[in-house]
Amino acid sequence: MPDQVIIAIDAMGGDFGPEVILPAAVRVLEKQDNVGIILVGDEAVLSAMAGQLNIDLAGAYAGRIEIQHASQIVEMHDEPALAIRKKKDSSMRVAINMVHEGRAQAVVSAGNTGALMGTAKFVLKTLPGIDRPAISTTIPSMTGHTHMLDLGANVDCSGENLYQFAIMGSVLAEAVDNVDRPRVGLLNIGSEAMKGNALVKEADALLADAPINYIGFVEGDDIYNGNVDVIVCDGFVGNVSLKTSEGVAKMISHFMKQEFTRNIYSKLAAMIAMPVLKAFRSRIDPRAYNGASMLGLSSIVIKSHGGADVFGFANAIKIAVLEVEKTVPQHIRARMESLLEKSL
Repeated sequence: MPDQVIIAIDAMGGDFGPEVILPAAVRVLEKQDNVGIILVGDEAVLSAMAGQLNIDLAGAYAGRIEIQHASQIVEMHDEPALAIRKKKDSSMRVAINMVHEGRAQAVVSAGNTGALMGTAKFVLKTLPGIDRPAISTTIPSMTGHTHMLDLGANVDCSGENLYQFAIMGSVLAEAVDNVDRPRVGLLNIGSEAMKGNALVKEADALLADAPINYIGFVEGDDIYNGNVDVIVCDGFVGNVSLKTSEGVAKMISHFMKQEFTRNIYSKLAAMIAMPVLKAFRSRIDPRAYNGASMLGLSSIVIKSHGGADVFGFANAIKIAVLEVEKTVPQHIRARMESLLEKSL
């Protein structure tokens, strides 16, 4: 059996907290024998919820799952600075501290994104050569998926920031997808050299000499057509793109449901097409892509969507396990240190 991967989970974060997080943790333990989980939160609440859900923490999962008490909770409306200064015993902070202390190798939280990024950066620090961490996730494409960053951590960026994001995204794709020289594109309003604002032109000039497979400017449709492995943008553009994609997916689902329930004939057609519809839904199911990496930190931090269900949160835990197994931060550190040495 491979060495055990220990994941610290902020069990009080998100819209549903322990009600979703406990069964998600158990789902991962059932499927991956090499995983251990530390649930961080109010011990009384977690124990009571485990009883309600008929989860025997001392039974089949003894030695692989434990509770670490934390007396505070970071609320979704809390300012990051407040969370850092005033909530030092929050489930989020304690989980991050466990990674810093070496008791866990990654942390997963569905809590306040700003507080998670701020606290993680304060406790874990950024890697050498990285000015700002970036939020990265995978988005389904025609040929598999595309890694995209930044998705909201950095609204205002410099060309140097985008350059660093591109390096980190390339390393991530190499590590987790086993892709040799992944194609990295810079999101723009056109592929022509004269298009774009000052930011993307500055980043493009820097990336032209980067030690990655930079393919130049890409457009919005390239997120989905499979022609690029990593798409780089600032957090404002990335977040708008992501939320727009989620909205379009919901609209398509809504329209399809309307059309297939319009009358008796469409209902019959729906019954015939059900296998195809289920396969389609599975391929674009956002829950299967839940779990965003906060790249650029010295350790692994995964942000789950606050409204994730059991399936979605379990996927976020699996991403954390995969990044631990693929030693993503260590690979990024090595690449950035190499670049820093060459610049001296």
